[in-house]
Amino acid sequence: MIYAVIDTNVLVSALITHNAEAATAKVVRLLLEQEFTPLYDADIIAEYEDVLHRTKFPILPDVADSLISFIIENGIEASRASFAEPMPDEDDRVFYEITLSKEDSFLVTGNLKHYPMSPCVITPAQFLEVL
Repeated sequence: MIYAVIDTNVLVSALITHNAEAATAKVVRLLLEQEFTPLYDADIIAEYEDVLHRTKFPILPDVADSLISFIIENGIEASRASFAEPMPDEDDRVFYEITLSKEDSFLVTGNLKHYPMSPCVITPAQFLEVL
């Protein structure tokens, strides 16, 4: 089984794109088809809820709620693995530390620069190649 932490920017992009062939849209489709198992914790879910419900994004609340519920019901709640180094964006630490908690997991993000250089931190297009 492949495990992945999905950065919030990937979910937002997938839900607002008009391009069904966009890598982010494909990642979310594969998530819903259970081609990989999402990893999360309470802080990640709280960020999903906050960001996906922002009025600046044209995302229907029911769609956001359904996606978050799917992740909770079909994913694995993980505990953070401590990472002592400074992060380029400290707000994203939780995503990286959850990724580190499970061997052979990936962090799928559109913001590579927010994370340490690591083979587990990949773009949606790279994740599609893995799958």
